[in-house]
Amino acid sequence: MSHLSLAPLRNRIWSLKPFPSVPWSHPFSTQPSHGPSAPQRNREQKQKRLQEKQRALDEEMAVNSKLSVKPSKSWIAKETVLYEIPTKPGEKKDVTGPMPPTYSPQYVEAAWYPWWVQEGFFKPEYQLPQATGEIFSICIPPPNVTGSLHLGHALTVAIQDALVRWHRMRGDQVLWIPGSDHAGIATQAVVEKQLWKEQGIRRHELSREDFLKKVWRWKEEKGGEICEQLRALGASLDWDRECFTMDAGSSIAVTEAFVCLYEAGLLYRDQQIVNWSCALRSAISDIEVESRPLPGRTEFCPPGCPHPVSFGLLFSVAFPVDGDPDTEIVVGTTRPETLPGDVAVAVHPDDPRYIHLHGRQLCHPLSGKPLPLITDPTVQPDLGTGAVKVTPAHSLVDADIGARHKLIPVNVIGEDGTMVSPCGDWLQGLHRFVAREKIVSALKEKGYFRGVQDHPMVLPLCSRSGDVVEYLLKNQWFVRCQKMGEQAAQAVESGALCLNPSFHQKNWQHWFSNISDWCVSRQLWWGHQIPAYRVFGKEGDIEECWVVGRSEAEARKVAAELIGRPEKELTLERDPDVLDTWFSSALFPFSALGWPQKTPDLTRFYPLSLLETGSDLLMFWVGRMVMLGTQLTGQLPFPQVLLHSMVRDGQGRKMSKSLGNVLDPRDVIRGAELQVLQEKLKDGNLDPRELQIAAAGQRKDFPQGIPECGTDALRFTLCSHGTQGNDINLSVSEVLSSRHFCNKIWNAMRFILNALGDGFIPHPIEEVSPSSAMDTWILSSLAFTVGECERGFLAQELSLITHALHHFWLHKLCDVYLESVKPVLSRSPQSPGLLQTLYSCADVGLRLLAPFMPFLTEELWQRLPHRPNYAPAPSICVAPYPCAQNLNPWYQPELEQRFAQVQEAVKTLRGLRAMYQLSRVRPRVLLQCSEPKEQHLYEDFLEPLGTLAHCGAVNFLPDNEASPQGWAQASLSNTTQVYMELQGLVDPYLHLPVLLTRRQKLQKQLDRLTAWTPVEGSQMMNREHKVSSLLMELSKLDQATSYLQKLMDTISTKP
Repeated sequence: MSHLSLAPLRNRIWSLKPFPSVPWSHPFSTQPSHGPSAPQRNREQKQKRLQEKQRALDEEMAVNSKLSVKPSKSWIAKETVLYEIPTKPGEKKDVTGPMPPTYSPQYVEAAWYPWWVQEGFFKPEYQLPQATGEIFSICIPPPNVTGSLHLGHALTVAIQDALVRWHRMRGDQVLWIPGSDHAGIATQAVVEKQLWKEQGIRRHELSREDFLKKVWRWKEEKGGEICEQLRALGASLDWDRECFTMDAGSSIAVTEAFVCLYEAGLLYRDQQIVNWSCALRSAISDIEVESRPLPGRTEFCPPGCPHPVSFGLLFSVAFPVDGDPDTEIVVGTTRPETLPGDVAVAVHPDDPRYIHLHGRQLCHPLSGKPLPLITDPTVQPDLGTGAVKVTPAHSLVDADIGARHKLIPVNVIGEDGTMVSPCGDWLQGLHRFVAREKIVSALKEKGYFRGVQDHPMVLPLCSRSGDVVEYLLKNQWFVRCQKMGEQAAQAVESGALCLNPSFHQKNWQHWFSNISDWCVSRQLWWGHQIPAYRVFGKEGDIEECWVVGRSEAEARKVAAELIGRPEKELTLERDPDVLDTWFSSALFPFSALGWPQKTPDLTRFYPLSLLETGSDLLMFWVGRMVMLGTQLTGQLPFPQVLLHSMVRDGQGRKMSKSLGNVLDPRDVIRGAELQVLQEKLKDGNLDPRELQIAAAGQRKDFPQGIPECGTDALRFTLCSHGTQGNDINLSVSEVLSSRHFCNKIWNAMRFILNALGDGFIPHPIEEVSPSSAMDTWILSSLAFTVGECERGFLAQELSLITHALHHFWLHKLCDVYLESVKPVLSRSPQSPGLLQTLYSCADVGLRLLAPFMPFLTEELWQRLPHRPNYAPAPSICVAPYPCAQNLNPWYQPELEQRFAQVQEAVKTLRGLRAMYQLSRVRPRVLLQCSEPKEQHLYEDFLEPLGTLAHCGAVNFLPDNEASPQGWAQASLSNTTQVYMELQGLVDPYLHLPVLLTRRQKLQKQLDRLTAWTPVEGSQMMNREHKVSSLLMELSKLDQATSYLQKLMDTISTKP
C-alpha cells in the first residue's frame, strides 16, 4: 500500500506515533435439552463436520474452476496519508494546516483518542454547559479476557457508544463502565495448554498458588488487547472506572453476595445431577453445553477415547421377568454404558401392556440382580416400548423418578469418564465409550440384546473441551431460583422492566416459569473460591457440616455457635471449588460501582439506565443480573434491556474460527493483507485440519485481503442495520461503501471550507437568513433530518438515524445543494446568506454524525471557523447535539414538496440528455405551464434546475404559444411540458440508427419475457416489473425516434 506524504503541502514536519434450569433429556430422548451456546469447538470431535465443510469447499472451488466467469471488480488500494506532526499522547491534534486532498482513515483517526481521554470528556464529572441534570449510566458486557473482540463485539460497542455519545452531547451526566470477565474455564484451559506446550507440565504438578500466579501473569501480558481494540473503535468509556471480575472489589462483592444468598435461604449444598465435562473434570453451565442434533448414526471421536464412537443409535435391551424367564420387557437406550447403574424399569400405570406385571421384579440383564418394575405417570407409553430404564445417578429425569420412588442411585461413571467399581472388575477403569462396546457384546452373549437402529437425537457437547457431556450426581452448591425467577417474570409483566424488542418477552416468561436451581460450583482453580467451609472436630465425630462466612474467622465463629463447641476444637477446610463465572458477571452492574459499600457511584449511577447486549445472552446473563440484582440491592439493576441480533458474514454464515470468517475489527479498520490474515490463523488454537479449511475459506472470501475502511465506516455500517430483528449479514464490501461515504463527507467539507474562506464569521443559528429558495430548501431538509435523528435516538432505532444522515449528506447536501450553488459561488460579491447556510449545514450536519463517526467529525468540526468572543465546546464530543425544536423555524415542508417536483424535472431533463447523447453540450430548456400555480412552483428554481440538469438557460414558454420546432418534448405533469433544444446540437442522421439498434435489442428482450411462463408468484411479479420497464423505455425510444425524424424532415425541407 503506497503512502503519500503531505510534506509538500507544508513546511512543517508532522509525525505521530448457563443455567441448569433448562429441562434435561432422558438418555434416549429425541428432544434437545439445552439452548444453543457460542461454541468454541475442540479438535477431534469436529472431524465429521470439518469433512463436510472441506467437501463443500472443494466442490465449490471445482465448479468455479470450470466456469469461465469474468473476475470480480477488485478494490484498489488507496494512497494512505499520514499525520506527521509531532504530538505527544494527550495533546490536541494540530488541524491548522491544509486538509489532505482525499480522506485517509489513518490520518483522520490519529491523536484524537488520547486527547479525549486526557481532557476527561468521557467522565461523568465533566462539566457540560448544556447540562440537563439527568443521568445516563450503562456498562459494557464484560468480554472474556482470554480472547479478542470480533465483529459481534464491535456491534455492541458501536450501538452503545452511539447512545452514550448522544446522551453526553445532549447534556446528560454519562457513565459508561468498561470491564472484562475472568472467564474461568476458558482462561484456565488456555493457560494449561500454554504450560504443556512450553514447559511440558500439567496443572496438578503445580500448587494452586503457583498456578494462579501463572494465570495472573498471563492476564497481565495478554489482557490488554481488548482495551486496545476498544480504543481503536473509539469507545468513549471512563477508563478510570475499569473493572475486572477477579479484582479485589469484585472478590468482596462475590463473597458478600454468596453469604447474603446463603443467609436468605437461597443458596444450599446438595447432591444433584449436573452437567459434567470429563475432559475438564468440572461441572459446566448450560451455556457451555452445545446441543448438536444428530439425524441418526454419526461417528465421532471424543477426547481421550482411543477410537471413534457411533452416536445417534437406539439399543434395545431385554429385562426378563424374575421367575418367568420367557416373559421380558424391552427398553431402548442411547447410552448402554449406563446399564450397570440401572436400579429399576418404569412404565406408565395405565399402560395395558404391563398392568399384569405391576409389582413384579425383573432381572438385570448384566448382573442378574433383581430390579423393581415401577409405575410412574411421567413415562410416555407411546414412545418406543413404553418402558424405560431408570438410572438416577446419570439422568435428571431418572433422578426425579428415583426420588419419588425412594430408589438408591448407583454411580457407575467417574469424574474422568471411566467406569468405577460398582460396575465390576470387568468394566472398572475402562473409558465409558469403550465400556459401551463391551457391554453390548456381553448383552449379545447373554441373549438379551434385541437390536440397534438409527435414532435422531441431540448430543450434548462441552463447548470448551469438545467432550460429550456426562450427567453426574455431585455434591455442589445451588442457588434457589424459583422465587427470584417469579420476581423477574413479574417485573417484565408489570412493565417495570422493558425488553426491546418486545417479542423477547415470551421467551423470558417461559424461561422463568420453568426455571430450576442453578449449580454454581466449578471444579477449577481460576475463579472466586467458594467462601464455604467444611467443619471437622478433633476426633472427626462431626457429621458432614458446612458453614459460610466472609472470612475463615467469621465461618469459625458460626460453626462454633452451630455445633456448640469452642472454636479451638474445630478444624475448617475451605471448599476448593470456585464459583461459576456467570455468578460474578451477574453482579457486574452494581459490583462495578462499589457494592456492597455504599459508594457515591453506587448512589448516583445505580440502577443503570439501560442494559444493551446481544439477544443470545438474554437468559444466561441478563436474567441472572435481574434475579441477583433485585435480591441483593432491592432494585432492578436497570429498567430497560435493548437486545441486538447476531452478526453473520456476508453469506449469512455464523462467525466460526474453523470457517476463517471471524474478523478482528482492527483488520477491517486498518486493512489486512491475506498473508497477515493467514498468519493470525496459525497463531490460534486450530488443529491442522481446521486450519486448512479456515485458510481456504479466507482465500476464497478475501483473495486480496481486507481494504482499509476506518473506524467511522465500520461503526456507521454496523449501526445502519436494523439490529432488533433478524440476524445481520455483514460483508466487508458494505463497510467499504461506508468508507466511500466518509470520503464524500470529506470532499464536501473541503468544498465548504474553501468557500467560507479565511475571514468568514459565523452567525448564531437564530440569525441565519437564507438568501435563496435553495438555501431555504437545504435548511428545511436539515431541520427535518435533525427531527429524524432525535426521533431515532429516543426510540433507540439507530438504523433510522443512519439512513436519515446518509440521505441528507449524500443525496441532499452533496448531490443537490452543493452542486446547485457552485455557479453562485463563482460570482462576486458572494451572498452572505449562502455562506451562512453552508456553515450551518456543516456545523449541524457534523454534530448529527458525531455519535456514529467520532473521528471524522472531530477532524472536520475542529477546522470550522468560530465566532469572535465566543467560547465554543473544546470538542465535538461535548458540543450540544442539534435540537429539532431550535431548528423548527427552518422547517418548510411545503417548499420541500415543491422542490421534489423540481427534482423530478431534473431527472426528466437528464434522461433526455442521455437519450440524445448531449453529454458535451448544455441545451437550452423551456417550461410551458397551463396553470399559473404550476409556473410559480418553478419560478424560484429556474437556475438550480438548469445547473442540476446540466442544461443551459431555463425559461418559460407562454401557454398560448406553439411548441418550438427542433426541440425534444417531455411531460412533467398534466399541466406542464418541458422542451429541450436539439436542433444544431444533434445530428439525426448519425443518432437515429443508434436509437433503432437499441430499440431492436429491447424488443428482443421483451419478446423473450412475454414468451416465458413463470412458475412461482414471485417470478410472475418480477416478470411484470421487467415488462413494464421495457415498455416504458420503448415508448421513450419511439418518441425520441419521432423527434429525430421530424428534425430530419426540417433539415431536408430547408433550401
